[in-house]
Amino acid sequence: MKRTCDGDKEEGVLTHSTVMTGLPGYSRISCEEERRRGRARLFRRVCATAQARRNIAISPCLVQKVPSSVWNLGRLNHVAIAVPDLEKACFLYEKVLGAQVSKTVPLPEHGVYTVFVELGNTKLELLHPLGQNSPISGFLQKNKAGGLHHICIEVDDIKAAMTSLKEKKIKILSEEPRIGAHGKPVVFLHPKDCDGVLVELEEA
Repeated sequence: MKRTCDGDKEEGVLTHSTVMTGLPGYSRISCEEERRRGRARLFRRVCATAQARRNIAISPCLVQKVPSSVWNLGRLNHVAIAVPDLEKACFLYEKVLGAQVSKTVPLPEHGVYTVFVELGNTKLELLHPLGQNSPISGFLQKNKAGGLHHICIEVDDIKAAMTSLKEKKIKILSEEPRIGAHGKPVVFLHPKDCDGVLVELEEA
């Protein structure tokens, strides 16, 4: 005699093959074997349920796609320096430092004279006041010797950039882009939202 899992006596446990054939003989299956098979069946059911849930979760019709950015930040276009004496600054970069310096270009809509200094990997923009309401005049009143005024970074879509930045509460200093020194649309971002730096975005 062999005891069952409940402590009762039994002659044995009929296997599937015995029931199907109707033969009088039968084999013995231990309680431990029955428990092992039960755990295996439960594990297979749990795995099947988990897989079904994963299939539902990743179904293409249920996945919400996150849209990629519709604009991209590009390379540094130039660093702008306000100068109190434009002729002296041009002499420094061209004659002393040996850089290639452009002609002076007036931009009355921006209130500045500009000169570009080619540096190979980027440019310097020399700024000098043009007109009584030039923003550079106010800057030079606070910085008599001149200094860093802004940096300019390229973007591939300036309108999309403006929309995105407004949604992120970044203050833009004009409602619409204006044409900059390179003949391309530009906007400026307020320094208080850019770690104290005036940032110009220019459409590449």
